[in-house]
Amino acid sequence: MNTIKISRITIKDLLLLRKISIQTFTETFTATNSAENLAAYVQDKLNLEQLTFEISNPNSQFYIAYANDEAVGYIKLNFDDAQTERIAGNTLEVHRIYVSQAFHGKKIGQLLLDKALQIGKDSGVGSIWLGVWEENHKAIQFYTKNGFVIFDKHDFMMGNDKQTDLLMKLNI
Repeated sequence: MNTIKISRITIKDLLLLRKISIQTFTETFTATNSAENLAAYVQDKLNLEQLTFEISNPNSQFYIAYANDEAVGYIKLNFDDAQTERIAGNTLEVHRIYVSQAFHGKKIGQLLLDKALQIGKDSGVGSIWLGVWEENHKAIQFYTKNGFVIFDKHDFMMGNDKQTDLLMKLNI
């Protein structure tokens, strides 16, 4: 097993963030979405301008998981007004959590989620929540195993395809 290190990243890591974001997103959703919708999402949400905006927001934090010195996954956390939905109470959103396909099953996702849980506890939030595509059964199973429960849903646009994300929450 590779040595895994999780590090907070800053604007100086923007190109690495963009690379790992596009790689892991396309690996995750290529088989279940059209190439056009995938390309539209990447162009709209994972471009340098958008990622610069997100990484510069003081209420968002990005962490990259490294196996030896290779970036193999990342997580984006949102506090306060950076969150994509208004959820009652003092909450933390796991906005994105993705792992390179070559590292699935190697506990990278668990380490990233554990990092989010620790940050949530350290910051005093009452719960952590996230949205997960209703067709991503593997991810739903992972979050359920970690104690998350479905509490709502919202729309997610993948290009011109309106999809449904299940909102899941864990009280901590």
